[in-house]
Amino acid sequence: MKRREFITLLAGAAAAWPLAARAQQSVMPVIGYLDAASASDRTYIVAAFRQGLADTGYVEGQNVAIEYRWAEGDYGRLSQMAAELVRQQVSLIVTPGAAAGALAAKNATTAIPIVFAVGQDPVKLGLVESLARPGGNATGVNFFTNELVAKRMGLLRELLPAAARVAVLVNPSDIISDRIVGDARAAANAAGLELALLNASTPREIEAAFATLAQERADALFVGPGAFFNARRIQLVVLAAHHRIPSTYSVRAYAEAGGLMTYGTNQADMFRQLGSYAGRVLKGAKPADLPVVQSTKFELVINLNTARALRLDVPPALLARADEVIE
Repeated sequence: MKRREFITLLAGAAAAWPLAARAQQSVMPVIGYLDAASASDRTYIVAAFRQGLADTGYVEGQNVAIEYRWAEGDYGRLSQMAAELVRQQVSLIVTPGAAAGALAAKNATTAIPIVFAVGQDPVKLGLVESLARPGGNATGVNFFTNELVAKRMGLLRELLPAAARVAVLVNPSDIISDRIVGDARAAANAAGLELALLNASTPREIEAAFATLAQERADALFVGPGAFFNARRIQLVVLAAHHRIPSTYSVRAYAEAGGLMTYGTNQADMFRQLGSYAGRVLKGAKPADLPVVQSTKFELVINLNTARALRLDVPPALLARADEVIE
């Protein structure tokens, strides 16, 4: 080979190296993160999810990218956002904490893997064929939102033994609202309580719901689960304090914001599991073969400062069972 041809060959190879590097970077897997809530409301959840990813060797920005889509409490936007992620050909779609998001992703694709976190039975929702063998392109975590309704109602009864009537606040635009109402009604009957139903799917409707509490003669308020209410937890806690209504909620963030009592799945553990499952799928595991994980860690949190402000005496036995008492 002549010297000039050899130099030309080397120059061509050197020019190709950056292209090869860029090509290698371009194959970095991309997770589509579809959430019914807002980014500001999900900081701790995203942190737990990233920890789960890191446990499997994936670090955002280093060897995995995440495309975030936030519905800001508007469930009607989820289908469009899911379709956008499918068009971008993401490697995986993750839907944390809302059945509506999981169903939107499931309806958008049968090819892209989906890892969900839902509080309802994923078999009844049509997300999987069975918990042990999901059988399709979706798997994830089940955190028992509905199954905990009776437990929460029982704890509320224990806290307020003289209560006769409980108002239940649900979001009618959430697909799980009918199930929550049915479970709450059954739990209230079992606890010997009357039930009043309140609906709210906007901040203004939340204000209106609290305005009707006096008319409903409610002794306590049971706030239904869901991304919309979680995002409005400050408003809910402030209104509960203003109306001096003892209230129970589904996640500890309410108690940290001043809510009286919460009982539900340990969210840090649940979303870490979600991240771990996402990492396993990125490594090649098929959702069809990954059993749906069921939450095993639950937490009761009582805000004693709020109880004192409401002039409530929390039973010592209930305090003793609390995972955390905020003072």
